[in-house]
Amino acid sequence: MELSSYPQPALIHNDRLTSWEDIDSGGFGQIFKAKHVEWGLDVAIKLLHSDNESSKSILREAEMMKQGGHPHVLRILGIYEGQPPKRWSSSQLGLVMEFMERGSLKSLLNKLEGPPPWPLVFRLAHQIALGMNYLHCLSPPLLHLDLKPSNVLLDDSLSAKLTDFGLAKVVRSVSKAMGDDGWEEGGTLEYMPPEAFTESLGSYKPSCASDVYSYGILLWSICTGKEPYSNVLSSMVRFHIPRGDRPSLTDRSLDCSKVVGLQGLKDLMGKCWHQDPKARPSFRGCLEVTEVAYEQNKPGVSDAVHMVHKILDSKRGSSGMEQNFEKLHISPPQPQNGGIYINMSSVTGLQIGNDNYMSITGRQRHPTAPPSVNASNKQPETLKRTFNA
Repeated sequence: MELSSYPQPALIHNDRLTSWEDIDSGGFGQIFKAKHVEWGLDVAIKLLHSDNESSKSILREAEMMKQGGHPHVLRILGIYEGQPPKRWSSSQLGLVMEFMERGSLKSLLNKLEGPPPWPLVFRLAHQIALGMNYLHCLSPPLLHLDLKPSNVLLDDSLSAKLTDFGLAKVVRSVSKAMGDDGWEEGGTLEYMPPEAFTESLGSYKPSCASDVYSYGILLWSICTGKEPYSNVLSSMVRFHIPRGDRPSLTDRSLDCSKVVGLQGLKDLMGKCWHQDPKARPSFRGCLEVTEVAYEQNKPGVSDAVHMVHKILDSKRGSSGMEQNFEKLHISPPQPQNGGIYINMSSVTGLQIGNDNYMSITGRQRHPTAPPSVNASNKQPETLKRTFNA
């Protein structure tokens, strides 16, 4: 691969990186976390499944993004070229980006099992619109083409930054070259505009309005905490989107009666996912709505971020506790006394010392006690009425 003929950001090789860790994988390739030994910073490294032509496009885009920057667009710090540890036998090409401590918006929604607190919802909606408006204001405009929760990353303060902007074209061309028709799957399909399905193969030309449509679907996902068209076959999604079907605006999560600013956001969703691309607003128009809603809810943002941090940290702690409980070994009841034995080995927070044993002796039934009653067939009258209604 000839790199020297293209303007390049900093080239980063293996001798500048240490402490590699797997983070994620996706349509673009494998993502790692590593530490840059000179900068003293953790960075994210995205190794790209790319051929020679798409690699040139990646380099051009990386150079474009190095010329400017925005608080809500992920920074490209350089180009990685080298052989990552363990897995690869040949040199790889990738992007070196700032590392986002809290992962993606998709992972946040999954961990919360629902939407974030409303003040944080409005801040995320506004920050994403700010980032997209910046990309569209570049000359020429840089289209994202793959706007969805997994491509919105969060820093430790839960502020949003866009990633994978402009790379969707590269992935599609590479996927087709590899004979892979599945590049649309995995969540991307649900965020694609209707014109992508109705125009003949090869004639669809994405525009700024394509990104605006995806933003409308993304807003719905943030506000409800759900994936659009969940449990619906992809063939049915392809069939119904061109016919005007959209996620439900009557979802109970979108009750505006108790949430200031939500009605404006709901109205914006409908405008963004309009069937006619020319009727959709620009991101400058979106900002007029999101800024008002954000300012109305701004006083509650700090408490909302603190609340989400507590939830995320507690889930992280409970995950560790579950791993500790795997170290508990419970022996069957002992015939001599009807008790059980529990062996705790290397279990932190539950014991003092190591390899401790606990004996629980079963209670003996008093000879004068009444016989046991099997209540399994007893059904409360309320349940009978419910199931027999």
